[in-house]
Formats: sequence, structure tokens, C-alpha cells
Amino acid sequence: MANGGIYLKITIDQAKMQHSKESGYVGSVEFRVENHKEPYEITLHSKNGKEWSYGLHFLQTSGSEEEIFAVEELLDEHDEYFDLLVNAAKETLEN
Repeated sequence: MANGGIYLKITIDQAKMQHSKESGYVGSVEFRVENHKEPYEITLHSKNGKEWSYGLHFLQTSGSEEEIFAVEELLDEHDEYFDLLVNAAKETLEN
């Protein structure tokens, strides 16, 4: 997977998701990106499980704006990275 020709490896540390009629799907994924100093957390929300909104932030302490902007761009432009995080959270749903 490439971002301007650069391969970025994402490692998922923890994922969770819950579903209710009232709130829809609400989840989060803690992850690291190779060669980035700080880990990230993405929070996810969807009413129907198909169209997602998200918030991306540093997990513990603030890091490089350049790095978080690169991750945001990656998620916006390469669906496979975003889908990887969404699917990791969805896999934790209890049936």
C-alpha cells in the first residue's frame, strides 16, 4: 500500500466497537504507523455500518503535525487503510 510511492505499515494495538439502535456503530482503534514517533487513535461512528465518520488524534501525547496530516491523507485517499481500521473494530462486535 502506498502513499505517494511510500509504503506505510500500520500495526493495530487495540480495537473495539459497539452497536445500538440509538447510536449506531461506535468504535475506536489504537494503532501505530511505522517510523512515526507517537501512536494514534481513530474513533469511528456510523448509523448504518456503511458510511463512516471519524476523528483521528494522537493516543497519548501530541506528536508531529506533519505525521498526523500524513496519516489523515492516507486514510482519505487510500480506502484499504481506512477499511483495515474499520474492519479491525467491526471484528470485535458481539453477535
